[in-house]
Amino acid sequence: MVTLDTRTLTVPVGIVRMLEVVLTCISFSLVASVGHFGSSYWAWCMFTWVFCCLVTLLILIMEFTTLHARVPISWDDFTTAFAMLSTLMVLAASIIYPTFFTCVSCGKQIAATVISCLAFPLYATEVGLIRAKPGEISGFLSTVPGLLKVLEAFVACIIFISLDHGSYSRFPGLQWCVAVYSLCFIFALIIILFTICRLLSLFPFPFDKVLTGYNVLAVLMYMTCVVIWPLYSFQNNHSRPNGCGRNCYWDNQVVVAFMTCFNLVVYIVDTVYSFRLVFFVTPA
Repeated sequence: MVTLDTRTLTVPVGIVRMLEVVLTCISFSLVASVGHFGSSYWAWCMFTWVFCCLVTLLILIMEFTTLHARVPISWDDFTTAFAMLSTLMVLAASIIYPTFFTCVSCGKQIAATVISCLAFPLYATEVGLIRAKPGEISGFLSTVPGLLKVLEAFVACIIFISLDHGSYSRFPGLQWCVAVYSLCFIFALIIILFTICRLLSLFPFPFDKVLTGYNVLAVLMYMTCVVIWPLYSFQNNHSRPNGCGRNCYWDNQVVVAFMTCFNLVVYIVDTVYSFRLVFFVTPA
């Protein structure tokens, strides 16, 4: 029997989620009414607004009907990870869409961008409302290392949508970089999914030590990419080619290089945090 819990719609996080649904729905509706663009950036923005709208609506329905209590997953981990991911995705869409697809006379595009920018602080507020506070018992994804894992996976997604097959397929060094991005993304995704599905006990070794070892390996691999990617990508193109339009391949190379450096920093922070938890924090 389904029990309706109206309180879930009147608490602050419930109100925030309802506003998120409305704003993301308006954003993708406005952009869809303009028409389709054959670009991975356009597809990413549309996917962001549709995905965030539908999953946020699903969370509202599940909590309103109390069906979330019957789902065999860690609901707190799921909602926290989704809120963090949505914050990053909406922020990226709010930057990417006006950069590539908005002009001074594009009324609907400007409106969609403004509304998307309003949705971003709402998702950020949701993260602050539901993430674990110091001293609280919570799931892994509600902690700082868990949120960093979501950030690492998100940055990898931005790298993937910026990759041009014709650019990296010519050099083995660039192919190595793509392999690093893929392997680290897959492992981060496995950690997130195993946490949500409560399968961490299946790891044959202590999870915290596995995580620390993976972080060290990821830092080392990303360090090679920070050197190799710009070395091969810009060896004959040190500056932006003349006449290169909005969807210039050179811009994509810069995005990949910047995001590689950014993700390296995130992995270093994650590694330091993991080392501190494993080797320097003694259980009470």
